[in-house]
Amino acid sequence: MFRPDLLAGKRILVTGGGTGLGAAMARRFAELGAELVLCGRRPEVLEETAARVRDETGARVQTHGCDIRDGGAVERLMDEIWHTAPLDVLVNNAAATFIARTEHLSFRAVDAVLGPTLHGAVYCTLAAGRRWIDGAHRGTVLSILSTSTLTGRAFTVPSSIAKSGVLAMTRSLAVEWGPKGIRTVAIAPGPFPTPGASLQLRPESRDRAQPPGSRNPLGRVGEHHELANLASYLVCDEAGYINGEMVTIDGGEHLRSSGAEDLLRWTDSDWEALRASRGTTGR
Repeated sequence: MFRPDLLAGKRILVTGGGTGLGAAMARRFAELGAELVLCGRRPEVLEETAARVRDETGARVQTHGCDIRDGGAVERLMDEIWHTAPLDVLVNNAAATFIARTEHLSFRAVDAVLGPTLHGAVYCTLAAGRRWIDGAHRGTVLSILSTSTLTGRAFTVPSSIAKSGVLAMTRSLAVEWGPKGIRTVAIAPGPFPTPGASLQLRPESRDRAQPPGSRNPLGRVGEHHELANLASYLVCDEAGYINGEMVTIDGGEHLRSSGAEDLLRWTDSDWEALRASRGTTGR
């Protein structure tokens, strides 16, 4: 089904598209014929990814430095994008999280997660949706969430709140904007290791006695291309009757565990060691 022209003619914005799953999705979209716009807070990282995608696929790729926590910056970003041509797809991928004991979180630590993960996704969605509606242009919003929207997750409470809020937005706008030709869909990934997130969210992976994926029913973690293929399907025209849904891709892990239970056995010393390893983050 993944024919080379599956996404031909589509212009896709990926927030946080310079690294990790964002970069993996962007590359797959390009392989399938899409034109890309990547945004993030580190322009040099974005341009490195864009250059690699151009070289490997021949696709057109633009980059824009943007802090999506700033609603005004998001509006300026969308004005720049629309100056060339409308988007067809928005992928809300940018997010932030870390593990911490919730009672130790400061309001600044909470805002550090809610800013990009919830507020940024809302700002981008409203900015794109408003322009689609004003221009009578069909569009799709794909938001990358997590299985915490199904189970909750201890020790990453701000992220669980943020992702659940974006899921509520996805379901609400599916009804409100569906008649206007705008679909809203989401993916809830399980463990798809990336260099940054693996140590932030799965500190138990430092223990070689428990290799990554050892508790997954399938006995492994996800491969980035698996999520990228799912994302490609959900934003293509052949998925045009899927609206307001979140698809879980985690090997069935959420049916067994929320992923936070081992942290209940951590001692104060364990938490202090983690906090010391990353400075003041999470305080």
